[in-house]
Amino acid sequence: MLVMLLRPPGVYRAEGDTELLTEVMGRGGYATGRDVLDVGTGTGALALAAARAGAATVTAVDLSLRSVAATWLNSKLHRVPVTVHRGDVFGPVADRRFGLVVANPPYVPAETGRLPRHRKARCWDAGPDGRALLDRVCAGVPGVLAPDGEVLLVHSAVCDTDLTLDALDRAGLVPQVLAKATVPFGPVMRARAALLEARGLIGPGQREEELVVVGARRG
Repeated sequence: MLVMLLRPPGVYRAEGDTELLTEVMGRGGYATGRDVLDVGTGTGALALAAARAGAATVTAVDLSLRSVAATWLNSKLHRVPVTVHRGDVFGPVADRRFGLVVANPPYVPAETGRLPRHRKARCWDAGPDGRALLDRVCAGVPGVLAPDGEVLLVHSAVCDTDLTLDALDRAGLVPQVLAKATVPFGPVMRARAALLEARGLIGPGQREEELVVVGARRG
């Protein structure tokens, strides 16, 4: 269950994908007693959920200064200890190891491969196939995982779940699909439906997507 969070303009609103990952994390006890890293934290929804689920420590990272400020403020308002860093993916925590990494990265396919830095679209634009950030997280996460560490990712099946499983496998982890949920397209996906159809990423007339939570651990 998501809590009410302050969200400045330009910061991603926690929605169904965040809620699905939060449910998986809580139901499986993934955060309990672990040092947790939330990559691409946005409002800090996953970071706060990990702390409430019994994490030993919680660290959050985001490239957006507004997101860093929002997470810091929400952690104070909810009296939840979260250490927040501004930076790109794992850069600010490259010297640390975590028992759990959670991520809800941008995953909406965009017209071009150029990723926006200073527009609201940075919250969802992820290159032509939606995998620009997903693939970076999959490739880099082993470098910040503890020996018994695990990662939980959420994204749309439009980005091809099998590619995520393959990417995590290539990174030396053992992946599996932990949860799925079908939801109607949000405003951005609806606006890009014709583009997605033209690229063969969705079927003709498709206006629903499957959200997928993928987990992976060291073998």
